[in-house]
Amino acid sequence: MVSNKSLDEHIVIHQLLCDAHASWSSLFNTRALKLTCEKVSKRVRLEGLGFLTKTLPRLGKCLDQALTGSIKLTAAQHGFDTMPNSELPRFLGEFFSQIFLPDGSLLPNPDANCVKELRLILYSFYKYELPYSEAQTQQVIDGFKEAEDDLTRAGAHFAILQSALLESFKRRRRRFDYRARKSTDSLTSLDALVEITRGARALLTKLFQRFNGLNIIPRHGPGVVSTGERLSQKYLWKNVSHRITEVYPYDAYFCASIGHVCDTYDSFDTVTNTDHSAKVILVPKDSRGPRLISCEPVDFQWIQQGLRQAIYRLVEHDELTKHNVFFTDQGPNQRGALLGSSHGRYATLDLKEASDRVSLDLVHLLFPGHLHRFLDASRSVSTELPNGEKLTLKKYAPMGSALCFPIMALTIWAILTAAAPDADTRESILVYGDDVIVPTAYAESAMAILEAFWLKINRAKSCTQGLFRESCGVDAFQGVNVTPVRFRTVWDESPRPDVYTSWIAYANQLYDRRCYSTYLYIVGRLEAIYGPIPDASMNLSCPHLRLTSATKDSFKRKTCKHLQKVLYRVRVEESSLVTQVINGWNMLLRYFAETGNAPSNHAKDNREPAAWDIPSGGLAVSQYTKRKTSLLVWRWR
Repeated sequence: MVSNKSLDEHIVIHQLLCDAHASWSSLFNTRALKLTCEKVSKRVRLEGLGFLTKTLPRLGKCLDQALTGSIKLTAAQHGFDTMPNSELPRFLGEFFSQIFLPDGSLLPNPDANCVKELRLILYSFYKYELPYSEAQTQQVIDGFKEAEDDLTRAGAHFAILQSALLESFKRRRRRFDYRARKSTDSLTSLDALVEITRGARALLTKLFQRFNGLNIIPRHGPGVVSTGERLSQKYLWKNVSHRITEVYPYDAYFCASIGHVCDTYDSFDTVTNTDHSAKVILVPKDSRGPRLISCEPVDFQWIQQGLRQAIYRLVEHDELTKHNVFFTDQGPNQRGALLGSSHGRYATLDLKEASDRVSLDLVHLLFPGHLHRFLDASRSVSTELPNGEKLTLKKYAPMGSALCFPIMALTIWAILTAAAPDADTRESILVYGDDVIVPTAYAESAMAILEAFWLKINRAKSCTQGLFRESCGVDAFQGVNVTPVRFRTVWDESPRPDVYTSWIAYANQLYDRRCYSTYLYIVGRLEAIYGPIPDASMNLSCPHLRLTSATKDSFKRKTCKHLQKVLYRVRVEESSLVTQVINGWNMLLRYFAETGNAPSNHAKDNREPAAWDIPSGGLAVSQYTKRKTSLLVWRWR
């Protein structure tokens, strides 16, 4: 067993470089390997972990942009020495020279496998969830507030657009043929935006024509709530906003049955109707800083989750949207990115702060009127910042609301589809949240149109030129998947279930990439802390806790006569269960919510058979799994 329990991040890079040498020995020889490893060690001594989490990823981003052909690779601007008479960096220059000319422009036939190798090294620690500073926290909060200020200004724009739209209906004037216009300016003129808005409203009206927002099965989500309830407390209603009960009556949506209503009717007066605000929290995102999440009050979360599930089922089964808008399957967008990188006919668009820039005014402008009361009743109108400041929300829903994702995706889809010049373009639009794929010929127009509706495009990450594409976690170049293995969970020498499971997964991914040196290094460090680790040959029922390749076999074993198989004594991850017995009616309410059965006499017009609604292995309504309390224990498997 390896005695050293530490994992030095820069040694991981050294091992990746050794694997690169093993695969590319003729290109990346022993001398180059030695010099590059020395350079990594020197830069880490000078810059600390920031060299791996910030400096290398900056060079990686420059590489990605240069692959699109939008810029030339200029290594000197990112803190790297260049080769003689060249803009290419000395650092890993052997690989860069297989992709770019000395002036930093793409070669006629760049090597996609060299791109894959470079991105693996440059992006390994980009997503490392390190503690973030006060400055990074403040920057995220300032960006959130800035988006609200932008949406305040956008309100006047949407008011003008609404007036122009109503005027066009009154006058029944000839439709403006914006598709015949070639310039971007004409596509974003008032007349063009009126027609796009009209088309988007028609699409969403058709989609939701038979949708009844009352036919939902409410449920709780896995996240924390701003009002502080946890586990069984979420089902003991102490407050339900008056805005919710005006649309979703308490007795119909917060009680298990008519019997529940009759037995607890006397206690209804104790349930207050205060309209609580959401609450902002910050969670780790990557090395650049935290991600902002707005936690919803418990009563809003209950209704939002039910309405979200109803919208998901409608969109993923309706002929109008089921081939274009996705909520539970990233596959179409991932395949679209690979296909687009093969021939360049499809572009991937990246929206910046997309969840914070879909305004309530825009939702009212596009979505059919009969849906407004459901969407408005289930949204929080304000959120509380970490410093206690309350912010009235102009956006429809921030990240953290269960309705943020579906409303954002449908808004983007409706706008782009309404503005598409032909049927082929409309059929080629793919939307998964804020990950968007459109035909390359339509990409510039699509970005201009989305910006005209006050959404924000990250043009540096939108891939509209060249043969590099990225969508839904897949990065592709020339039809080759060049997605790197990104380490997120920070290594810890103390036994921790999240470190154990995450680094086993990283090791297996690296083994699949033929990075055997790195694989063995990580496995050695894991075994120094956790002992022997199961491997695939043992055929256990916990694939996420076993290695792809065996390193050693020192497990206790026995033959189980009942199962007629060999059992091994191995570490498994188990979460702490808490038993909380509450009022029987409220436990029945939980059963109805989590199994997908109607908690009252609601119609089920919006529902489709959905096996994933029903928990596997049954549901013990008095038991709850405490979050972040999993343990590694020895079990026979």
